[in-house]
This record gives sequence, structure tokens and C-alpha cells, in this order.
Amino acid sequence: MASVGEILWQPSQEWIDNSNLQRFRLWLKQHRGREFSDLHALYRWSVNELEEFWSALWDFFQIQASAPPSQTLATRTMPGAEWFPGARLNYAEHILRHERHGATALLYCSERLPLQAMDWRELGNSVRKLATHLRALGIKPGDRVAAYLPNIPEAVIALLATSSIGAIWSSCSPDFGTHSVLDRLSQISPKALFCVDGYYYKGQRFERKQELRHIISALDSLETVVYLPYMDQDDLTPPTPGALLWNDLLQGPDISAKNFHFEQVSFSHPLWILFSSGTTGLPKAIVHGHGGITLEQHKLSVLHYDLKPGDRVFFYTTTGWMMWNFVVSSMLAQACPILYDGNPVWPEPDALWRMADQAGACLFGASPSLQQMQEKAGVVPKNKYQFERLRCIMLAGSPVSAECTEWFYNNVKADLFLGPGSGGTDICSGFCGPMPGLPVKAGVIQMPHLGVDLQAFDEAGHSIRNAVGEFVVCQPMPSMPLYFWNDADNKRYRETYFADYPGVWRQGDYFMIDGEDGCFVLGRSDATLNRYGVRIGTAEIYRSLAGLPAVEDAIIVNLELPGGKFYMPLFVKLQPHILLDDALKQAINQRLRSDYSPRHVPDEIHQVEDIPYTLTGKKMEVPLRKILLGAPVTQAANRDAMSNPRALEWFVRFRETQRVYSLESA
Repeated sequence: MASVGEILWQPSQEWIDNSNLQRFRLWLKQHRGREFSDLHALYRWSVNELEEFWSALWDFFQIQASAPPSQTLATRTMPGAEWFPGARLNYAEHILRHERHGATALLYCSERLPLQAMDWRELGNSVRKLATHLRALGIKPGDRVAAYLPNIPEAVIALLATSSIGAIWSSCSPDFGTHSVLDRLSQISPKALFCVDGYYYKGQRFERKQELRHIISALDSLETVVYLPYMDQDDLTPPTPGALLWNDLLQGPDISAKNFHFEQVSFSHPLWILFSSGTTGLPKAIVHGHGGITLEQHKLSVLHYDLKPGDRVFFYTTTGWMMWNFVVSSMLAQACPILYDGNPVWPEPDALWRMADQAGACLFGASPSLQQMQEKAGVVPKNKYQFERLRCIMLAGSPVSAECTEWFYNNVKADLFLGPGSGGTDICSGFCGPMPGLPVKAGVIQMPHLGVDLQAFDEAGHSIRNAVGEFVVCQPMPSMPLYFWNDADNKRYRETYFADYPGVWRQGDYFMIDGEDGCFVLGRSDATLNRYGVRIGTAEIYRSLAGLPAVEDAIIVNLELPGGKFYMPLFVKLQPHILLDDALKQAINQRLRSDYSPRHVPDEIHQVEDIPYTLTGKKMEVPLRKILLGAPVTQAANRDAMSNPRALEWFVRFRETQRVYSLESA
């Protein structure tokens, strides 16, 4: 078993020489007179000379602007940094400028449909036709266009058509509950809605017409509904009178690129609105801009994940998670997204590996929770598939253990660039992740991303190394939110990121950076276990338990009680037909004690039916903590944003039988 920091893969010199990052270094030497001894020196320059770095990226990626910027960074303060003032550009235009006759633009498949391709000509024509219709329907720059669509090509077309005319995109996956959709879309008053009648998951039909009617009737701002029959393509009955049919909007003669006008907008013109998980209150409506996303996603895809023209990119996601936006944005790098709609482990546990091999994926993306599911199911992909084109594994969504990273080398492919990272909906990009040219180490995120002044702060706001602190960013990034929608005076925005360290972005994770710039994200800081002054990352607990075959899953919280007391229960979901007895409790405690410390041993261990997760695959540690402290479930958690809402019922019963913890006394 690999230990943390153990080298699992070392790139060859040929690999390094062929990387995009090396090409960027040579470009900097030729065009900027900048030469760096190693990647660490390159990173230092990128944060110490912030304006020069981002200006160089603008030129290196040949950002297309109808009006040039007057400078790179007019205002450095956070929040409120002003990037590339005066520039006029368009996100969709940057994607469609790569339109090539006969080339594949994207691939797609589902539980029902085999792998299929859409070429650039069909994509470009569809975008231009739909955009032209949207303009004719009165959709103007700044209007919001929402979607209730699965991960299918039509969603990509609708996004690009919306952004091409300067309207603002926002999407929800059709597996979201009605309240969850309305909590999001009612905040932004969409003028148009793209929608389907349901979806398929794990071989089952999930009808959504009734829910869709309720959503449409509740959104008073809607003027246009575009309906795409998905469950039954022969049933053209719309969910509401007057709805337009998707296919009708794509009829008519082709519109060539030279006869279409992309709306030229400012660098900070809103591109899309993403939403936080919304565990308490309404989800935060996070607004990102055309320029920031265009520039940041170029950097992320090309420099950090080394995507090259024609590379095929897959990440298991839905349209309700920011990773979908990343997959679509890989087209900026001339990469080819692979869209998948369905359950990741149905009809067989290795369904995604089969699809990725068939599609010739160069980058395969997933969460560590998917890797755990594969390991539990005994899946060894290399025994069945060739993965001739697979070069990179992208891991995101939760902390990555040493065992998780090692699993891919042992079970998928030995020659592999493994790139765990940490980013988020907040910036729709990455804070830290792979740095092509460095060795891959077990359980270590290679480095902060270029241009990201990422540090760990202690409680006094001092930067620390080799110790756990708060995850902070000390200088602005172009894709930091422009603002939150309907957030008067940026009040909630400031409270979310800048309340603890004024002028410094606090992400809300515990974080450590070592002397070689290696990064460790240790779980949410408001969910991390602070026990008697010692901070314990929940990732440490889960990593240790992953070595116990009897434990299928677990969640742990720490409750701070009056009198300086703490109560730290561990809840475990065990493998079928296994019961929690004293011997297993002792084994769990001994494992935690030996792997880490006595402080990692829980006060109690309880067997549960299921572990609560959000729709994006994150354990609901913070809502669970609030529930156990006495908060009403409706205030602590948004059931519509959960993948398994019934999982909370056990914990509510547990709280009611304990009756010793309350928000008033804690």
C-alpha cells in the first residue's frame, strides 16, 4: 500500500517536452524574455507578477477581442477586482472559432443510446439557428435563459446559443426535485426555459411532465418555453400551451459563420449563473463572466490537464454540476467532450470504463467516491479494456487519499498522468491540481495552479507551511464571481468569502501546503473535526476506514458542547449481512488509533442504513452536524439537493432518542 508522498509515476523527458506547459515556457522565453529554472519558479513568477502572467496568457491563447483591453488588472482589491477593462469578446465565439468541416465536435451516449458523434458543422449550424430564433423571440443580452436538460448535445447547443447572443445561461438537471429547481431559478427570473419530459436512470423511466408544469407555472418571468421530447420522442404534446418544439427551432436553411454575429460583450459581462449546493437557505446564485471563464478554462484545460486538439474528454457529471461547464469548456482547447447520460455503474459496475475505452477517451474524470464504488465492486478495468489513448485521470469532488491514487495505477494503467485537484462552483475552475512535468505522488495534489496565490492561514491570518490551516487565496483570479445574483451591496458575497480575512478569499476548507508546494485539501473547515484544539480532517477518517472490508461507507461529525466538551460519533454503513458488534467497533477504533492518533477515535460508533449525499456526490457533514445539534431538517438540509433524501430519517430518529444536544446549549 502506497504511503502519502510516495512517487507513483514519473514523466519521461519526451513526455515533458511534448507537454503544453513546456510549449508555454518556450513561448515565454521567446516572446517575453522570461526563463525559469523549474516549475516552482514559473509558479512564483505567475503570482508575483500577476498582471504580466495573465497578459501573457491572453496572447499565448490568442484571445479574440473585437476591442482590446486598456490594461490587464485595473483594480486589485477583493472583491471588486477589474480584469481587462475595455475588452469586448464572446465565450461561444471562442469555441466555435475551432469549427472545422468534417471534424467531430462532441461524442454522446446514454443508457439507451450507443456512442454517437456530432460534427462541427451540425453543432455550429444548430447553435446559429437557435441563437437566431432566440433573438427573434426577444431574448436580449443580460436576459436569463434556463435549462432543465440532461447531459445531452442539445444542452451544449442551448448553452452556446444563449451565450452567443449575450444572454445568461443557467441549468438544472431533471433529477433535481421541483423545490430544488424553483429555489434556483426563481431567484434569477428566467425569460426562457429549455426543458425535457423526464429522464432515464438505472434502466428506469422517471416522468417529469407534472413537475415541469408546476415549475413553469411558478416562474412568472417566463415568456418562452422550448420543449424537447426525450422520454418519448413521438409524443409532441408540450407541458404547457404555447411551448415551442426544439426541432421546429432548428428547421430552415443553414446559417454560415460569416452571416452570424456573436454579441460582443465586456470581459465581465455575465456568462452563466451556477448555484451552490444550498444546504441551508436558498442556494447562492454565483455569476461568472465571459472573459474570466474563457481565460481560466483555457489555462485549466491546456496548461494543467495538457489537453491537445482532438483529445476526447470525459467527466461523469450532470448539467447541474460545474464539472459539466468544465467539460463543455474543454472545447476552447479544441478538445472533444464525451457526454454521458445515465447511471455510472449500470448495467455493469464498469459501464463508464467500457464507454471511455470505446470513445477513445484521453482524459477520464471522476470523483473519489466513484473510485471507491469501483474498488468495492472488484472492478479491474485494465483486465478488460485497452485504453490506448488514455493519458490522464482527473479526480475532483472530494479529498483524494494515497490509496485512491494508487488504485488507478494498479487497476487502470501504469503509464498515466493522474491529476487530482481542488476547485469549485465558486470559481468554475481549479485552485490547485496537476502541473505537467512533476512526478505524481500518492495522496498529494501536485501544486497550486498558475496565477493562484494559494496559501494556508492560521487563525491569526499568517501564512503557514507543513501545518493545517485555512484554504485562502490572497490575490484575485479572473474567474472569481462577478457577484451573487440579487445580493444587495454584495453582502452575502462578502460574508461567504471575505468575512474572516478582509481582502483575502477564504474557501472554507482546511488545507496544508508542504515545502515542495504539494497541496492537501482536508475537508470543509466547518465540517472538519476540531477536537480539544487538534484539527482532524474528515478525509483522514475515511481514508483509514477504506482499509476495512466490512465498512462500505461512513460519515463523522464533531459536536462542540457546553463546558468545553466534545461529542464525536461515527456512523458506518456496513457491507450487506454484516452487523456492528463489539469486535468490529474495536477493529475500527484500533485502525483509527494506529493510522493517526487516539484523538481520531470516535466517542461512539453507530450502524446506519445509508450515508447522506448531495446530488454532486459530497457527504453532508455540515447539515448532519446541524441536525444532531437540534436544527430542523428543513433548515439544515435541502432534501431536493440530495441523492438519497431518506438517509436523513435515521439521523433524525437518532437525535430524538438522544435529546442531549441542541443549538441552544451548544
